[in-house]
Amino acid sequence: MAETQDKPVLEITRRYDAPPERVWQAWTDAQALTRWFGPGGTDSVTQADLDVRPGGRYTIAFRTPDGEEHRVSGVYEQVAAPRLLSFTWAWQSTPDRVSFVQVELVPDGGGTRMHFRHDRFFDRSARDNHERGWTATLAKLDALMASG
Repeated sequence: MAETQDKPVLEITRRYDAPPERVWQAWTDAQALTRWFGPGGTDSVTQADLDVRPGGRYTIAFRTPDGEEHRVSGVYEQVAAPRLLSFTWAWQSTPDRVSFVQVELVPDGGGTRMHFRHDRFFDRSARDNHERGWTATLAKLDALMASG
């Protein structure tokens, strides 16, 4: 984890034994995204509207086991299949706190190295909360990619 211009940054790297196209699909296909998105205890994705193109919007909602629904949305800024995806990120509960996500997929032998970066957080607490959420969420993506 680093900090850029006093704004906390979260960086995570993963390697998958899957081609970049498959990892890309997990991020950009609504049906695929519903299979893994949301922290570990997430009950279900209730909405996944993805208009994956520069300037396109997305909205994702999921329900936690306690019945609470969380909704995040933003705008895709960079879409370069199957290599680079970047988008703004704002929770419905805090729409004024817009942060930024970038997912870079790099071929690595017969698999893919994913470089995930989430930055422009409001404060360190927001970054730390997102680190917990993304760590649990990406564990579900890890399992999906391992399942073939």
